[in-house]
Amino acid sequence: MDAIKQVYDKVKSEYGKNITNKLKMVDALAVYALVTAMVQLVYMILVGNFPFNSFLSGFICHIGIFALAVCLRLQLTSKGEFDSVTPEKAFGDFAFCALVLLFVVFSFLG
Repeated sequence: MDAIKQVYDKVKSEYGKNITNKLKMVDALAVYALVTAMVQLVYMILVGNFPFNSFLSGFICHIGIFALAVCLRLQLTSKGEFDSVTPEKAFGDFAFCALVLLFVVFSFLG
């Protein structure tokens, strides 16, 4: 158990030192979206899924935002693969795709 705590402390300190605040915000968005999707799934399992399209809309929206946030983080941190993509273009792509995702989700709500 002591080894796990040491690994956790090392990862936490390295993450705090080496990651910029912008990437921490992207990570926080991804974690929030994933946790909210899991809460919705647990709620649906425990309570029921009467308005099923509402559940699907919320769940798909959060999983989609999670996937877009991960793609944004990859574009901002990967060296070599995305050299031609500036951080501004990566964020613009994220914002445009998020808007398209939200319009699809709103139209699915009916």
